[in-house]
Amino acid sequence: MTLTLQWQDISGMVRLSNAMGRLDSHQKHLALQRAVNHTGNKARTKVIRALADQTGLKYGVIKRAVRTGKAWGASATSFTEGRGSLSYTLSSKGGNISLKHFGARETRAGVTAAPFGKRELREGTFIKGGRFPKRVTAKRLNGHVYKRTGQGRGPLELQNSGVVIPAEMLKGASREAFMKTVEAELPKRVMHEIERLAPGIFS
Repeated sequence: MTLTLQWQDISGMVRLSNAMGRLDSHQKHLALQRAVNHTGNKARTKVIRALADQTGLKYGVIKRAVRTGKAWGASATSFTEGRGSLSYTLSSKGGNISLKHFGARETRAGVTAAPFGKRELREGTFIKGGRFPKRVTAKRLNGHVYKRTGQGRGPLELQNSGVVIPAEMLKGASREAFMKTVEAELPKRVMHEIERLAPGIFS
C-alpha cells in the first residue's frame, strides 16, 4: 500500500502555468522533480511522526518500515532517453505486528501492552515461565506474548497487536498529514524551483 505525491496541473494557478510554459522541457522536469522530492521529504517526516503516535510504535521502527520512492529523470542521460517519474511514494509491507513490540509487560492477570498508543490488559496471556513471584524469562518464547488455548500447557497462540503499518498509513492522522503537507507546500515549492532556474520570471 502506498501514499503517492504526483505533479498534476492545479486548477486556478494560471500564473504558475504560464511560468511553466516559459521553461524548456528539461528545465520543467527538473523544477517539478525538485519540488516533488522536497515536498515529499517534508510529508514523509510528518507521516512517520503521525504513524508513531497512531500505532504506538517507536519513531525509529516506523522510519525503518516506511520506504521512499522519489521523483527522478532530470539527469542528462535519463532525460534524453525519455525515462523518469514525477511521483514520490511512501510504502510499507508487513502484517499484524506481534504484541511484544508495544511495551509488553507481564502481570499476574496477564500481559499489558500499548498498541495504538493505548495500554490494555490481555487477560490470561504471558511472556515468562514458572510460578509467581519467581517467574523467569522463557527463552523459547523470545519475548513474544502467548495464550494457552487448551486445558493443559499447550497449544500456545501468539498474540498480535492488530497494528498493520501499511493499512494505518492510508487512514487517520498519517494520511491527513500527507495530504495537508502536499496541498500546502507543493505549489509554493514549484514556484521556488522555477525562480531558481529562471530568476525574475514571476516579477
